[in-house]
Parts: sequence; C-alpha cells; structure tokens
Amino acid sequence: MIISRTPFRVPLFGGWTDFPQWYRHHGGAVIGGSINKYCYISLRELPPFFEHKHRIVYSNIEQVHNISEIKHPSVRACLGEMGIETGLEIHHDGDLPARSGLGSSSSFTVGLLNALHAYRGRMASKQELAEEAIRIEQQVIGENVGSQDQVWAAYGGINRIDFLTDGRIEVSPLLVSAERRSMLERNLVLYFTGFTRIASEIEKDKLRNLSSRETHLRTLYAMADEATEILRTEHRSLDEIGRLLHESWMIKRDLSSSVSNKRIDDLYDTALSAGALGGKLLGAGGGGFLLLYVPFAFQTRVHECLKDLISVGFRFDGGSKIVIYEPQLNRTGG
Repeated sequence: MIISRTPFRVPLFGGWTDFPQWYRHHGGAVIGGSINKYCYISLRELPPFFEHKHRIVYSNIEQVHNISEIKHPSVRACLGEMGIETGLEIHHDGDLPARSGLGSSSSFTVGLLNALHAYRGRMASKQELAEEAIRIEQQVIGENVGSQDQVWAAYGGINRIDFLTDGRIEVSPLLVSAERRSMLERNLVLYFTGFTRIASEIEKDKLRNLSSRETHLRTLYAMADEATEILRTEHRSLDEIGRLLHESWMIKRDLSSSVSNKRIDDLYDTALSAGALGGKLLGAGGGGFLLLYVPFAFQTRVHECLKDLISVGFRFDGGSKIVIYEPQLNRTGG
C-alpha cells in the first residue's frame, strides 16, 4: 500500500498571469500558499483474481480492463503516460469538496504521480512533479488550466512563483517571521458557498479575453510585487493585504462575467459591511470557496453575518509527500 498526501492551495495575488498563453509573452507571478487540507491517494497492486484489471474509486467507482477505458481523465492520462502495465487499485479521499476553487484537480494529479513514482521505487522531485502535472493537464488532457496549482501542490509553503517567458518556473519562498505568518493565517478565513463548478469550462471563457485585457493583467502582475513587499516588510500592517485583495477582486470581476454572480457579490458585500477588508472567490470563479481577510477583532461579527456558510480556518503547510510506503513484496513491476 502506498498513500500520498497532497495539499490544496489558497492563491492570493497574480491569478490569470499563470496561463502559458499570457506568461509566454509577458511573464507572470503569483503569491499564495498550500494549506493543511489535503487530497489523499492510496494505491496498491490489484491481485489477478477479478474480472477487472483496474479499480478506481473517487466520487464514482470504475472497474475496467484497459487504461483507455478509464473515464477519470487524470487517472487515464497518468497511468498511460507512465506506461503502467500491472493492475492497480486507486482510491481518492479529500478533506474538502472537489471543484471548489482550491486546486483539487491539480492536487489529485500531483498526488497520483507521486504515488506512481513511489510504486516504481523512486522519489520524484518537487520540480519533476510540478512539471509533469502541468504537461499532463495542459497538453495530454487538454484542460484550460494555468500553471500555479500544480506548483503549489508539489512544492508547498508560502511562495512567490514566477512564470518566465521562456517557460521556466521559479519558486521563491516568502520568508516571514513565525509571528507574522501566524497572524496572516489567523486573519484569512475560507467560507464554502455551497456549490461547485467545472473550472476548465469557466477558464475557457476567460482565455478568450486575455489578449484584450492586457492592462488588467499587468495590474494583477504588479499586485504580486506589492504583496511580496508587504509580506516581507515587518513594519507594514498585514491589513494592507486585505485591502489589496479587495482591489484585486474588483479587477477580476471586470475580466469575465463568469467570475462572480449576484449571490457571491451579496455575500462579499455583507462580509465587507461586517468588517472584512477584502477577499476573493478562489479558483476559476462562479462558486466554491470565498476567501476573506478579516482582522481578528471583526471575525465574530463576520461569522454571524455568514452563519449559513461553513467556515474553514487553515494553516500554510508543505507540499505533496508519501505518508505510507509499504510496497508489496510480490510486486511484478510497472
């Protein structure tokens, strides 16, 4: 039995600039971090006594003879790309709902790749996991996704990620004191809006607008620089992060009609009136988790105003890891 544990992520600034269609021409940068909410992938070799060769358990259960028959796009692509020949049983479990803006699809892909490499008897590097996941999601599966989620899932931590025009990706940890990091974690709260969406479908609408939104995207890029300075400068108030989040969210709402809707706008305005300084809808938009920056003194009031929503506190945490490695002694190989 092999089990990988891969974090979900909370992006703060620079979203949209991580699409290769943009950063290959202009460069991009994002600020954010992985959190202590996880995707778990368990993997074991399936004994040859069943009518099916592969069994995949997630929100559905698939029992198939050939990899090409697998409906889950990430499982089909990862097993196919790694040339898996033996029968496998793969289980997925998550701490938070899928398709809710926390990068769960990329966490799944990175976690599965990590488990498959362990099954092969080797430890993949963070860079290797991130690059493999990006290639599989963007080129093999053909999803309309950016390149940040895979990096958060693989590397973990609070980072600035730079996307260079030559395609390289640079990950720079944001070095902040333990006290400052704890204060940031305390003031950031997730609220589940209660509905999910397919990110790739929403991103397709966004990609149509990239070329005509250069001014907006350059502003979002600059906000990543500003956020970097705020976080690294001890004498600056972290409340500036909340106000910057509000500015960023206002810009993103103008980029595409699919980013928000009336219910999300009403929830956001209610939170601001109760003391939140800013926030954003995570992921592609349209639903999922609403991230709010709420100074601790106002959190009780905000919680009361949003009492119909589930709130989730979190800490920033590390990247994908193998938490159980008990290979079968009679494994026939991949």
